[in-house]
Amino acid sequence: MPKVYARRRLSLVAALTGLIAMVGLFQSPAASAALPTPVSAATARTYLASLTVATEDRTGYDRDLFPHWITISGTCNTRETVLKRDGTNVVTSSACAATSGSWYSVYDGATWTAASDLDIDHLVPLAEAWDSGADSWTTSRRQAFANDLTRPQLIAVTDNVNQSKSDQDPAEWMPSRTAYACTYVRAWVQVKYYYGLSVDSAEKSKLSSVLSGC
Repeated sequence: MPKVYARRRLSLVAALTGLIAMVGLFQSPAASAALPTPVSAATARTYLASLTVATEDRTGYDRDLFPHWITISGTCNTRETVLKRDGTNVVTSSACAATSGSWYSVYDGATWTAASDLDIDHLVPLAEAWDSGADSWTTSRRQAFANDLTRPQLIAVTDNVNQSKSDQDPAEWMPSRTAYACTYVRAWVQVKYYYGLSVDSAEKSKLSSVLSGC
């Protein structure tokens, strides 16, 4: 083979290899499991329109009123179940503790290899739920809400990001990764709709604004 053609062939192979690597890089976060897929933007807009708008009751909240991290299966509690679901190549001990794996935090785009660097976020925070209707629930219903693996309510994210979110609603806090904004508000509305929780006016305005661009 003439040298000029050999060089061109090698250059083409190198370019294709680089392209494949880039595609892998961009696809790797999507390969990780995540919270259940929320309803569509159109459905979320319909749900949002039906939610009661009310001023939040900011009294009486106690995290212990929402029993959480209950046993889900065998030795695995809710936190451990979500860590296994949301991670890649997660290895667990006999006690179901994650001993290795990789986790991509959709809120901030960080990747972690230690489970201790992750919190399990209640997408609609427990205090926010209390303030918008859960104060009248039974303990059993609050437990179901705090451990809900069926709705898009629990997700493994960077611990300090979850702590900075605290109990804020979307009018006060949104993920720094704007690419996740639509998923986040669709999930928020679905959870509030399913559990019959209210929204305040600023919260509804922010949700409407984001959903209009989804």
